[in-house]
Amino acid sequence: MFLSNYPTNTEQKVQMNDIHYEQLDPPTYSITVNLNAHTLTLFKDGKINKVYPVAVGKASTPTPKGDYKIVNRQLHPGGAFGIRWLGLNIPGGNYGIHGTNNPSSIGKSISHGCIRMYNNDVLELSNLVPIGTTVKII
Repeated sequence: MFLSNYPTNTEQKVQMNDIHYEQLDPPTYSITVNLNAHTLTLFKDGKINKVYPVAVGKASTPTPKGDYKIVNRQLHPGGAFGIRWLGLNIPGGNYGIHGTNNPSSIGKSISHGCIRMYNNDVLELSNLVPIGTTVKII
């Protein structure tokens, strides 16, 4: 391998084992769901990355407040769950962040406790956040 020695353009031989690569750490994501504001805020390395509108649980089936993690994901769960499912480790139920077949529900307190997103939003989110991402519901 030859590298040009800028700006003189003289060539210098470099051994492959002389090249050092810096490994960049992947970004750290976290999520906060604000039940009153009907928003899901995605944080990247502690800074707001994006805010999404969501639907949350109705009064009779509220979304549980607390600190949780994404523990599983499903592609194309279908029906009321839209195109993605991100399961949460909320005790006593099967709760998650998912898409919807009813986009007019977004922005309302209408679900059975899950966090609903527009399908294109949950697709974007699920492509960014790994299993283990923290989810704070306030």
